[in-house]
Amino acid sequence: MLPLHYYLIVSAALFAIGLAGALTRRNAIIALIGIELMLNAANLNFIAFWRYGPRPEALTGVMFVIFSIGVAAAEAAVGLALIIAIYRHYKTTNLDEIDSLKG
Repeated sequence: MLPLHYYLIVSAALFAIGLAGALTRRNAIIALIGIELMLNAANLNFIAFWRYGPRPEALTGVMFVIFSIGVAAAEAAVGLALIIAIYRHYKTTNLDEIDSLKG
């Protein structure tokens, strides 16, 4: 069995990649992918701390992850619907070119 810090290092790297993708990319779809990577890093932390916790037979970590996956799915659905609506109006998904909230 691998030590806990291996999982934490992988999770930190995954979170850093997602954060860099969300902050540096100008494409809205790539920014959403970065946010999803950050949520998956948090899920990996939930599972790792649950598995190495004092009571791994209690399924609290798994319940947190299932709830987090549900929230991520709803976020992705709403985010993609917004991107489709913005694309239909502005004909671009570049975040720099979307500067007005007027309809």
